[in-house]
Amino acid sequence: MEVKTEHCHWDSELTLYVSEALPKDTSSEFPLTVRAVTLTLTKLDNEAIECRLTFHINPELYQRIETERLFNLTPEMRSPLEALEFLPEPDIKLETTLKPDWLSHLTEHAANVDEAATYILNLSQEQPDSPLLSTENWLLLSAKQPQESGERGYRTLWDYISPTLLAQAATSDSNDAISDALINFFQDWTGGNLSGVTEKATSQMLEASTNFLKKLDNFNLDKLVQELEAAFKATPINKSIFEQIANFFTADDWTYTKIQGEPTLHLAFQGKNGTWTCYANAREEEQQVVFYSICPIKVPKTKRRALGEFIARANYGMIIGNFELDFTDGEIRYKTSIDMEGSTLTFPLIKRLVYTNVMMMDDYLPGITSVIKGEASPEEAIAQIETQIN
Repeated sequence: MEVKTEHCHWDSELTLYVSEALPKDTSSEFPLTVRAVTLTLTKLDNEAIECRLTFHINPELYQRIETERLFNLTPEMRSPLEALEFLPEPDIKLETTLKPDWLSHLTEHAANVDEAATYILNLSQEQPDSPLLSTENWLLLSAKQPQESGERGYRTLWDYISPTLLAQAATSDSNDAISDALINFFQDWTGGNLSGVTEKATSQMLEASTNFLKKLDNFNLDKLVQELEAAFKATPINKSIFEQIANFFTADDWTYTKIQGEPTLHLAFQGKNGTWTCYANAREEEQQVVFYSICPIKVPKTKRRALGEFIARANYGMIIGNFELDFTDGEIRYKTSIDMEGSTLTFPLIKRLVYTNVMMMDDYLPGITSVIKGEASPEEAIAQIETQIN
């Protein structure tokens, strides 16, 4: 078997449309105009087996794609399940693949990738209602955005079991390649959610993937589907909030110890202005997570009234979290929390909970020190801090 991929690089506006077959409460009358950058055509023994279209869109248009579930994008098909948040800029790169049952409609009019690109562009101008331009007939493979920390985004199930892989498997006596790809997807899918995957989400993902595979012509996947169902059902679904937050800190390279007999982790954080102790507490029955930063300086009795004023001024206008002062022993801490009842705890949620917390302690620690030392009044210390933050 000989597999070859042809590439056509272009920089053209391409107008796609949302199929009327989509639910009326999600579809839109407006067309979808994207900046197409690459078209690829993959052939197996000189027969076309896959066509991929890569294009760029702005984050606002991406929100429409996600909301309306265009290009067959559904939440349970993403790995990780909860897509990472995209920034307001720059543009997002989407890679899609034409559904296998529509490939022949393209190759009837195009023998190579250049002809295919020309044909699709002509359709966009002359036959805008062609099925080849319908978002329903393309599968989203990945969504990625370049950011300062590196390229961020996600892949979908369709990237793991691409038409090229399916076509190659169809010529083989073994389904091992597809089985491995699906198991890899499932492992990445659950791992990306810190094991906080619900049974409902697992069931939806399994149903969607197996239904798609069963629809493929000339490809008997009954045995594979049975194996996958057994493997997925045997995978433990972790519902413990404590284990989810422990998984987060492990993945985020924190060092921690568990407090014996309590669903609480003891951690340390070093900021620009000091080092202090943190605690992460899982309240399982209440479905809540609480995170604390403990100020490394205890407030002496003579300064607690002044620090009380400092904290009252600091807390005014706080959106996420707040400072607390124990007048009995002079301990100051910053608290952030999440109530998870009826929702799912995800990596991004825990990250915001933790890093908002430690950054606030780091920003306000110099002001706490200056008030304790008598170098500034509470009002002066807060004014200085807020000037630096803003």
